Amino acid sequence: MRVGVVFPQTEIAPDPAAIRDWAQAVEGLGFDHLIAYDHVMGANTASRPDWNMPYTHDTPFHEPITLFSFLAGVTRTLELASGIIILPQRQAALFAKQAANADVFSGGRLRLGFGIGWNQIEYEALGAPFAQRGARLDEQVDLLRKLWTGQPITYDGRFHKVTDAGINPPPVRKSIPVWFGGTSEASKDRVANTGDGWIPVLPADRAQEAVADMRERVTRAGRDPDSVGIDNIIFVGATLGGPVRTPEDAAADHAQWRQAGASHVTLHTMGAGLKTGDAHIEYLRRFKAAIG
Repeated sequence: MRVGVVFPQTEIAPDPAAIRDWAQAVEGLGFDHLIAYDHVMGANTASRPDWNMPYTHDTPFHEPITLFSFLAGVTRTLELASGIIILPQRQAALFAKQAANADVFSGGRLRLGFGIGWNQIEYEALGAPFAQRGARLDEQVDLLRKLWTGQPITYDGRFHKVTDAGINPPPVRKSIPVWFGGTSEASKDRVANTGDGWIPVLPADRAQEAVADMRERVTRAGRDPDSVGIDNIIFVGATLGGPVRTPEDAAADHAQWRQAGASHVTLHTMGAGLKTGDAHIEYLRRFKAAIG
């Protein structure tokens, strides 16, 4: 099972040297991948007293593709994964180009997680419709995969039109793995039907059930269940309202997901009282020691 970490965007200085040092330390500890979250806009809660969502305009976020383009130059082995990019907010053809560039710069180390999101304020600011975003996502993924071949295409879809045109350079493998986040029925069916993998956020006591269910869905879709990865996010802080957990607690979760047959797990260390990049790295060092 491959083990990664979430980029601690809310608890690391917006300083290129600090981000470089953190990423290189993660790589030096032998982690396989890092996941970066995605939000473009944050709501000002001063004008929204009933706001109860996790992020605001005070929450720092780096845009994943530009972050990955930077990290591509300062790391050598880490897979760079989004978890998740809200694709329906973006222009598909432009995103295809940006992602292909990041993949080229990293030597083919890019993995993309997509979802439909929840933030109507963000959709409005980006000039994208909030309704029908699931259908839009499905068509965008189809279009991206065709554009990433590097060949000119003609595409006449419900939301997108391309007339005998293409992008250059294409991704290193002429494709980029596409994973989906979410635990709704629609999200899980999207994974089973067209995804290369699934990024759930579930407690470890649901690992066996979740992995078995996804394998069954993939099989019903006529696909090989071993071809679809599962990368669960393990939260160790109080982000989701639970207690702060030790590296040994996280290692116990890792063992349950490994026993269940997940292909990946990713450690989310924000919200655990770690104030610096070095503190996050020390937690990760203890976690690595706990899993052996």
